[in-house]
Amino acid sequence: MKTNTYLAVICICLLTFFSFNLYAIDHDKHNVAAEFQADTANVYHTLLMDETDDLMENHPADDIYNRIWTSAKLNPYQTSIDDLNDSIQIDLSSYTAPLAKFVRITSHFGTRRFRFHYGVDLKLQVGDTIYASFSGKVRIIDYERRGYGHYVVLRHDNGLETVYAHLSRVLVSHDQIVCSGTPIALGGNTGRSTGPHLHYEIRYLGNAINPVKLIDFASGTPLEEDYLMTKEISFYHQKELKALAAALFYKVRKGDSLSVIARRYGTTVGAICRLNNISPKRIIRIGQTLRVR
Repeated sequence: MKTNTYLAVICICLLTFFSFNLYAIDHDKHNVAAEFQADTANVYHTLLMDETDDLMENHPADDIYNRIWTSAKLNPYQTSIDDLNDSIQIDLSSYTAPLAKFVRITSHFGTRRFRFHYGVDLKLQVGDTIYASFSGKVRIIDYERRGYGHYVVLRHDNGLETVYAHLSRVLVSHDQIVCSGTPIALGGNTGRSTGPHLHYEIRYLGNAINPVKLIDFASGTPLEEDYLMTKEISFYHQKELKALAAALFYKVRKGDSLSVIARRYGTTVGAICRLNNISPKRIIRIGQTLRVR
């Protein structure tokens, strides 16, 4: 009887031992499987993120423009000159002239009577081919009836943006990648234009730079392959812009004369003439707009 009892106890112990080990093995397998699933999920997530990064569209100079890329506005950045670094090196070595042959500049960068001219106008014939100045990507293709007419804006790898306006035909598409020298449009006379020409602008973060400070249009080459852009020199015209923003204009009415207008605004006839580039003997017309301050 005692022998049978001992045997029963031994069997129970052995069964408990094997059951515990089987549970442990199964539990370990479960843990391994869980860890494997977790590792697989992590690997999949990493691959997915890598693929997502690859699928995310990259644009030229994204680091400079904080990944802002839109065709809605010419200057969506609203970056003040004061917020720029004091000096920035710009690579111009790959520059291609927008026109195959030099023609004269018909209008320069700077203040006009009632507005600011943010580029240079280059004489051309309707249908002349226009080329991308640097490699980059097409950001804007648009039309302004009372402004640029048909125009194209390119963002470049060197951080600059160029504007080509008054076009007769556009040869590229939105978001198209272009190389320096790629034909992008045909010259025209669309929009606010008094004759066939290319209105050409160079901008950095939306801020216009006088193109003749970078480019020798006579030779079609950059003045320097590495252009040092500085606040003081590259954006010297900010004072003119501020003065223009503070300017006051007056529309001539019946009975007005230069002396009457000068007295009304506490200025002089000479000052009004200088602001409007007219002679003191000039006859003013009713409805004519004059800058008085």
